Amino acid sequence: MRRFVRENSLGLVFGLLFLVVLVGQAFAGHADFNRMQLTEGLPEVSLGRYLTSASFGTDVAENWQSEYLQFFLYTFMTVWLLQKGSPESKSLDEAGLESDREQKVGEYATGNSPAWARVRGWRLGLFSNSLGLVMGLIFLASWVAQSVAGVAAYNEEQLGDLQDPVSWAGYLREPDFWNRTLQNWQSELLAVASIAILAVFLRQRGSPQSKPVGAAHNATGIEG
Repeated sequence: MRRFVRENSLGLVFGLLFLVVLVGQAFAGHADFNRMQLTEGLPEVSLGRYLTSASFGTDVAENWQSEYLQFFLYTFMTVWLLQKGSPESKSLDEAGLESDREQKVGEYATGNSPAWARVRGWRLGLFSNSLGLVMGLIFLASWVAQSVAGVAAYNEEQLGDLQDPVSWAGYLREPDFWNRTLQNWQSELLAVASIAILAVFLRQRGSPQSKPVGAAHNATGIEG
């Protein structure tokens, strides 16, 4: 057990932190939701009802979709795009898909290579892009979930204000949907740009997100 925890500590700790923060969001969101209910002269709701509400679903999904958009874009764009001096970038002479020998596929696969890395055809093509594709699919699924929960929450407000509800397609044209979406996208894109550029000049000893402390500022694709 100790060995398992040590070898998987990064995933375990972030998974635990995710659950802690999600629970915290649930209680804080429930309190804030009931505060607004009382302000509008409406009855409070239970925690269970809040967790199944469109309001909570929208808040969760809009954050998930922006995070996976970041991962999706970063995974694919770093194949071709470079940042001189950044450990977040490949070396300046390695842009592109790289050779089969470098990627250890087909006849260049090793004894412990995944099975689909040894074959040719659609299986190798799918496996070669599986990380980016899964990130993209999770992004699309969470974005759809955000829009479905969002239109339900939006229509609740519309009915409360004695206005007509809108369809799902109509909600996709509403400023409310794009305001929620774009404010999350811009923060994720800023975060990626910041780590890629700041890591050129700044260091964090022992972190794979940083170059070695003594590495030159223009050293590219080197991790500490």
